[in-house]
Amino acid sequence: MRILLWHVHGSWTTAFVHGSHEYLLPVVPDRGPDGRGRARTWDWPPSAIEVTPDEAREAQVDAVILQRPVELERLAREWLGDRRLPTIYVEHNAPQGRIAEMRHPAADRDDLTVVHVTHFNDLFWDCGSTRTRVIEHGVVDPGYRYTGETRRAAVVINEARRRARVTGTDLLERFATDGVPIDLFGMDAENVGPPTRGIDDVPQHRLHDELARRRVYLHPIRWTSLGLSLIEAMHLGMPVVALATTEAPEAVPAAAGVLSTSVERLSEAARDFLADPDRARKAGVAARAAALRRFGLRRFLRDWDGLLEEVAA
Repeated sequence: MRILLWHVHGSWTTAFVHGSHEYLLPVVPDRGPDGRGRARTWDWPPSAIEVTPDEAREAQVDAVILQRPVELERLAREWLGDRRLPTIYVEHNAPQGRIAEMRHPAADRDDLTVVHVTHFNDLFWDCGSTRTRVIEHGVVDPGYRYTGETRRAAVVINEARRRARVTGTDLLERFATDGVPIDLFGMDAENVGPPTRGIDDVPQHRLHDELARRRVYLHPIRWTSLGLSLIEAMHLGMPVVALATTEAPEAVPAAAGVLSTSVERLSEAARDFLADPDRARKAGVAARAAALRRFGLRRFLRDWDGLLEEVAA
């Protein structure tokens, strides 16, 4: 199939374009949000092809993947005209607002399918009569890289200051002052400030090695979808200490680390891993095994192939 989709989430798209189809990626001259084209920091196969607006209007397209309201409202029509094509809306995020008002922008549509990346999101979003499906994340396996040689906790949050309480940025100081030294990776990380040590936007090809050197992965997220950085850390063989919120309790088994809504309990667990390399390594091995079972690339692509065949039919 020839599938048109916008480059919105680099890590998710990296897994998706490793399938057996041809992927048309809108590109505009400034590579802004309306058309970022191919990724510059991820390794994508040749089947991920950039198309301009003129090329997209003339292209054979078998299905469209939407991921943002703006694509639903105007971009798909601007790039493809009035063609009626099999359409899937991938919802990457947990809903915001009061629970009675968590209405999805694609609610009550009979012309598309909404795909949630977690069962938690499917539970909380109100999609009305629109058909929904859950296809959990898949990850291109970076391989077991864990050394744990650096006695610090790794955290990955992009734009941590802006996202604030949603991503648990305010909790980092509490962990750090409670004996858990933290290295924060991600865009704008260097501006979070002490006692957290910010390491700003490490290139993707280096990030996995940098994470795997840290003794434990800390996931302080209060309310977002299940972060791919957490799943990647598990693939690397890192033990996990995480808030027991959203999908994390389903994704991280007990053998792989510690989950709790108590910051004090999580600080204690992180300190224990920092002080006991053997225990940390054992939990990390369990984390990797769990991630390979549940979030492997083969399962992810198989699930997507099944849905694409359905909507195309």
